[in-house]
Amino acid sequence: MRISLIVAASQDWVIGRDGDMPWRLSSDLKRFKSLTMGHPMIMGRKTYESIGRLLPGRTTIILTRDPNYVVEGAEIAHTVGEAIAACEAADEAFVVGGAEIYTALLPWATRLYLTKVHALIPDGDTHFPLVNFNEWELESSEEIPADEKNLYPTRFEVWDRLPIAD
Repeated sequence: MRISLIVAASQDWVIGRDGDMPWRLSSDLKRFKSLTMGHPMIMGRKTYESIGRLLPGRTTIILTRDPNYVVEGAEIAHTVGEAIAACEAADEAFVVGGAEIYTALLPWATRLYLTKVHALIPDGDTHFPLVNFNEWELESSEEIPADEKNLYPTRFEVWDRLPIAD
């Protein structure tokens, strides 16, 4: 099974502000839906609560430290191992945030779907973890201009982790 991170991040690696995304990008939301549909998604409790509902057509695994946390229709995991095990029947599982969850699952990820938002967000309070891009290869890149539905220009990138040399 492939574990993929999917994220939109600004040039200064901001992914959130005040518990929400600091932008509305129609093209990114469409890409997110297209890529994740039919696949399990691993997210943290705060990310789930910011979305406010289960997303249709996808299994939701919520990773939380709270032993009493329950969401009808979602699977609850308390460790990274439990979250990965909940996805093992899938060909690809998506890690959708937030920052702590990206950090926890980055070592297991072999693909990164990155929407690079061409903006600086100085008041952003949540950042994507540092990635050593020397360990990754850019597979594809597509520029998306700003328009009436996309406040900022973006670049959709797909990165694959390079195999570890023996």
